[in-house]
Amino acid sequence: MRVIFLNRFYWPDELATAQLLTDLAEALAAAGRDVVVITSNPDAARVPRHETRHGVSIERVSSSRSSHPRLIRKAIDFITYHIGAMARLYSLSRRGDTIVAMTDPPLLGVSAWLVAACRGARVIHWVQDIYPELAIELTSHSWLRIIRPLRNLAWRRASMCVTLGRDMAAVLTAAGVADRQLAVIPNWPPAGLAPQPQTASADLRARWNLADQFVVAYSGNLGRVHDLDPVIALADVLRDDANISFVFIGAGAQRAALESKAKRCGLDRVHFFPPQARDQLAAILGLGDVHLVTLRPGCERYVFPSKLYGVAAVGRPVIVIGPRESEIARIVVEGHFGRAFGRAEIGPLATEIRTLATDPAECARRSEAAARFARTHCATLACERWGALLDAV
Repeated sequence: MRVIFLNRFYWPDELATAQLLTDLAEALAAAGRDVVVITSNPDAARVPRHETRHGVSIERVSSSRSSHPRLIRKAIDFITYHIGAMARLYSLSRRGDTIVAMTDPPLLGVSAWLVAACRGARVIHWVQDIYPELAIELTSHSWLRIIRPLRNLAWRRASMCVTLGRDMAAVLTAAGVADRQLAVIPNWPPAGLAPQPQTASADLRARWNLADQFVVAYSGNLGRVHDLDPVIALADVLRDDANISFVFIGAGAQRAALESKAKRCGLDRVHFFPPQARDQLAAILGLGDVHLVTLRPGCERYVFPSKLYGVAAVGRPVIVIGPRESEIARIVVEGHFGRAFGRAEIGPLATEIRTLATDPAECARRSEAAARFARTHCATLACERWGALLDAV
């Protein structure tokens, strides 16, 4: 059985979905499966359109790639990849193939289902984000609901739908997806991450002028789904705590506005750094004494911030800023490696940060709990579950 994956990003890209898909595709290929990935081309001048790496056949299609945060630019990127990927899928797929469609671009699985129906292939939806619901929450464009019936039909006609958590699975159940068609397989941390000692990031701290600071870190995408204004408000409350610094590492639609706001407020201990190379990830995550994971209210059923797994893998405590009833908040609290706060609870958040900054023993306890959690959510276990799912399909 051949497995064909569809996602806009794959190796050598370093975005989260690229790393996840690379881990899974290569693990399946190593287990003897015939694996193909249809992705976009990050650099047509240097990266071939067709190649085989670690047993995975990579097919790259031409599409636009803009780093501009404007939605219209993003839409063009989505459309150009979508068209190219479907054309390549139609030419490559054959009866008996299993097509696994991720959700970058959104609704990719709908087109993949239509192509599969024509070619006699099966479809699995690997649901990383749920659209159009997520777009409606972020833009208030309620007319996007017209897409739901076709999307729901594609889900119901699929061989299987895989979500990242129970909250997301409940959305698919409400759309009419049968229990036998639904599996929950959480994401996992990038390969090579392990608990980091406090000294592991000493060079980075010195280079970024963070020596002797208690570092509150946010590492990852600064996109619209993440609720980041409360972080600036928290830094403002803690401006007189000379031993506490905030660090943002990443890029995204909100970065410019956040930098501007921090500057206007005179927050000298709020630092911004660009995304770092993949081989620096362990040091980057180890830099934070505590990590923030944020989620905009209303989005909690439609997305799961998978940065949680990388932070846990290096053994760092987590503070969730978002709905307390969200799945990610429950995981952190029940796993005893962090706490959760609503976006308006700035005072209690400040108290929590001050407590951790003065209580290394509590930080150590939470770090150990985070590492325990990570051991049960590793790539090896997830890939084994994917292999069993493909056999069942």
